[in-house]
Amino acid sequence: MIKEQNSIPTTKVERAARFALTGAKLGVNYVKHYTRKLVDPDLPKDALHEANAEDIYEVLSNLKGSALKVAQMLSLDRGFLPPAYARRFALSQYSAPPLSGPLVVNTFLKTLGKPPGQIFDRFNLHATHAASIGQVHEAWKEGKRLAVKIQYPGVAHSVKSDLRIVKPIAIRIVGLQEADMDQYFEEVETKLLEETNYRLELQRSQELSAQCKHLPNLIFPKYYPAYSSDKIITMDWLEGRHLPDFLATNPDQQTRNRAGQALWDFYQFQIHHLRKVHADPHPGNFLFQPDGRVGIIDFGCVKEIPQDFYENYFALTRPELLRNEAHRMQIFRELGILHPSDTEKEIQFFSELFQKLIDLTTLPFQQDYFDFGDERFFNEIYAYTDYVYSLPEVRHSKIVRGTRHSLYINRTYFGLYSLLGDLKAKVQTSWRHIDELAQYLPKQEG
Repeated sequence: MIKEQNSIPTTKVERAARFALTGAKLGVNYVKHYTRKLVDPDLPKDALHEANAEDIYEVLSNLKGSALKVAQMLSLDRGFLPPAYARRFALSQYSAPPLSGPLVVNTFLKTLGKPPGQIFDRFNLHATHAASIGQVHEAWKEGKRLAVKIQYPGVAHSVKSDLRIVKPIAIRIVGLQEADMDQYFEEVETKLLEETNYRLELQRSQELSAQCKHLPNLIFPKYYPAYSSDKIITMDWLEGRHLPDFLATNPDQQTRNRAGQALWDFYQFQIHHLRKVHADPHPGNFLFQPDGRVGIIDFGCVKEIPQDFYENYFALTRPELLRNEAHRMQIFRELGILHPSDTEKEIQFFSELFQKLIDLTTLPFQQDYFDFGDERFFNEIYAYTDYVYSLPEVRHSKIVRGTRHSLYINRTYFGLYSLLGDLKAKVQTSWRHIDELAQYLPKQEG
């Protein structure tokens, strides 16, 4: 049985102390590694990464909240982290240590004025799933099986201080310079604060579910505002398996393709027809059915897309719009790929560098059907990004390339591609198909 937590450090001092302890543990691990390296100069860093990943995850998973959310975000980037970190941090997607029953009851008393036993006919005090911001419990009401998501205590109040504290650890793990992280931390903070606003999540969940419910092979739960609060969201219980468990059943190719097409359509419909998107595509937010339908269970992170950013960003997926060199350079400047201080040499270097990456990552948009099971596609992207990060001009650059809006859109597509790659799905991906998704927009009354 999974060990439950009886408390969470909520004050700045308590949480900072836990992070300081993590730093000390990392220091000890490095000393051990380099002492062994004196004896064996060829000793790889695998054991060091395993020890560091275990120590960091142990602390982050007990702190919950934004600290653990950063680990969850990093785990999506295959090839961005050493494998030991990616494997360990992936646990934060749906299997962090849960809170104990008394803390759960206390949240109900504070926000709904009653213990769960007086609200539901039955309530399981032991969480079925626990992740970064909250955990999920089973409940029953009038014969209906419900999922009740409960936010961890102190999460909303600790976002800003947590990000300040976790930033140096993130920089050290990823190997980026601080300037590379500063650009996006304000955007991350904004989104994390939104994720702790369960009333906003409930509103978005109801709105986006209603707007997307006509798309084929998607399932959305019904939400219950009467049994929800600023720390609790109650919805229908959806059956299904998380992606690793679904793949373990060895579904046939037709089923994989159906699930992949459902995910592709879900994301393209939101981005291109609603201009807002479920921007947290990690496996813990989806429940796969045996027949390939997909349940969507979390709208905590939603990115609204400004029109000017949308037009410039997706111009990159249309080669005919980039044939005019002056127009292409203007789009690169608008998106922050090129900086006003760049020299002519830097303009040529970075425009060629990013154009190659754009050509690789936008390939699905150029074909009627795209096979995400073709590992050459991912291997070429990973190899090229490794090459890019190895270049001195990139590693030593003090200028961040890209705008804050690109952070969650890039991550949405990276997460979507990762899901489709794991499914090995062949999907209809063309712009013509994306445009045709407009037929699923809710009909205007009158």
